[in-house]
Amino acid sequence: MAKAKKNEAETATIRIQYYRSIIPAPKTHKTVVRSIGLTKLNQVVDRPDTPSMRGVVAKVPHLLRIIE
Repeated sequence: MAKAKKNEAETATIRIQYYRSIIPAPKTHKTVVRSIGLTKLNQVVDRPDTPSMRGVVAKVPHLLRIIE
């Protein structure tokens, strides 16, 4: 039963969209967006749905959005 819960947690992902340019943003915001792996506008990536990943997105909500 523990393995089933572990697999379920591993497969939980969120889709993150980069929808606004980082050109006028501070350097720290640019670093956050690049660290997620986003390089182009309107690009969507799948990342694990963990509290730390949600926190990263919450740091720059004006640049990124979570697509359900």
